[in-house]
Amino acid sequence: MKKLCYQTLEELGYQGYLLKDAPEKVLQFGEGNFLRAFVNYWFDVSNERAGWNGKCVLVQPIAPGLAEVINGQEGLYTLYLRGRENGERVDKKRIISSVSRCLNPYEREGFDAMMEVAVSDGLEYVVSNTTEAGIVYDPACNLDDAPAASFPGKLTQVLYRRWQAGKGGLVILSCELIDNNGRELLKCVNQYADQWGLEDGFRRYVNEACTFCSTLVDRIVPGRVKDPAEAARMEQANGYRDELIDVGEIFGVWNIEGPDWLEEKLPFQKAGLNCPVVPDVTPYKKRKVRILNGAHTGFVLGAYLAGFDIVRDCMQDGAVRGFMNKMLYEEVIPTLPLDKKDLEDFAGAVQDRFNNPFVDHELMSISLNSTSKWRARNMPSFLEYVEKAGKLPPCLTMSFAAYIAFFSSDIRELNGEGLVCRRPKGNDYVCCDDRWALEFYYEHRGDSPEELVRAVMTNQRMWGRDLTEVDGFEAAVVSGLKLIREQGAKAAYASCL
Repeated sequence: MKKLCYQTLEELGYQGYLLKDAPEKVLQFGEGNFLRAFVNYWFDVSNERAGWNGKCVLVQPIAPGLAEVINGQEGLYTLYLRGRENGERVDKKRIISSVSRCLNPYEREGFDAMMEVAVSDGLEYVVSNTTEAGIVYDPACNLDDAPAASFPGKLTQVLYRRWQAGKGGLVILSCELIDNNGRELLKCVNQYADQWGLEDGFRRYVNEACTFCSTLVDRIVPGRVKDPAEAARMEQANGYRDELIDVGEIFGVWNIEGPDWLEEKLPFQKAGLNCPVVPDVTPYKKRKVRILNGAHTGFVLGAYLAGFDIVRDCMQDGAVRGFMNKMLYEEVIPTLPLDKKDLEDFAGAVQDRFNNPFVDHELMSISLNSTSKWRARNMPSFLEYVEKAGKLPPCLTMSFAAYIAFFSSDIRELNGEGLVCRRPKGNDYVCCDDRWALEFYYEHRGDSPEELVRAVMTNQRMWGRDLTEVDGFEAAVVSGLKLIREQGAKAAYASCL
């Protein structure tokens, strides 16, 4: 079977959209599954629907990487977007042709090619996703390194070469999952300008001619197909060998913080893609954390005690699904600052995403570090609801009881892997969290429900405050914990409906 490339597709009589030649308009740091299922997909659709007529040059952020494989397929790869949309099962396949090539800057030829792209007339954007650890200032980097070790160092080298060549400013779209990613990246570039003693004109170029955008990306990308038999079936159906097959969920949104003119410049809105340019991405991050992530943390611990193992199965159960939806629509959404319909549409998409027939998302994987997650994702909604409504939110209150129940269910031992508990169906499970939190629950394994709830709520290291100060909360959680232990978590969830 022949490898995927333009010639192979021609021989197969492929009739789908392809764009073989176009100006290189994007310099992209990162060549992994997420960017290829998200950013490169968006630009590919923009080529087809909006006539954007552009290509993305990828750069390996680390060595080794995928440059050889990507170039061997002429930048082509097959993307499957799978899941549910408006309640319907969706399985779409698309060959992505928005990538021109991939550079390895850790080889001299690749570094020189990156610098040639930097001064090209067609270049408009820099995109990055170098993981949360990528946007860091490393003082060991020097201007004459080939390349600088850190991503911000490489970007400073690129921008400095472009400024020296008298070329126009660029739009930088940072996709790393840290707060204010664009602003943090700009801060690092300014630090290198100071460290390397670069000209004042370059500093003005960076801060005035270039536009650093903080962005919020949202798409689950499993990436590879884990089942060898399924991968073989895909390959047989396609008629070619593809070493870069990528899989993502159908849902996708890209919130970009930037000036008004940017929405007109970017091709995404013209292509009908979900990419709003907004003055501040903070409310959208809050929406994602409180609704999507908060839903996960809010129901999975009790659902696991109730006997469920994966998220999709939870969405098939009326009590668990109803509990999650009531929590989101009646308790979380009223605390958020965005338009109510926008929030409800996002929450509706969450149910589709959790019901994805192609993803077996294990509840135990979501349970990792639940103490800090509940504090960051659920506690703000809980406290703001109490402040606004003057009463306790029943589902978030029961969620907190389920959190305590999960970490105290028939504790067996504390070992090197974590806190070993046993759920009602009889199997042992390992709670993974900060060691001090696990030690706390182990030390309190003999407490009564009343003693345990008080100890948890007054642990300010966990919550940053004494939660017994919230009127009625302690008694409600004790009641919820007893209900979970006596009748089961499913019955406890149902009691909130």
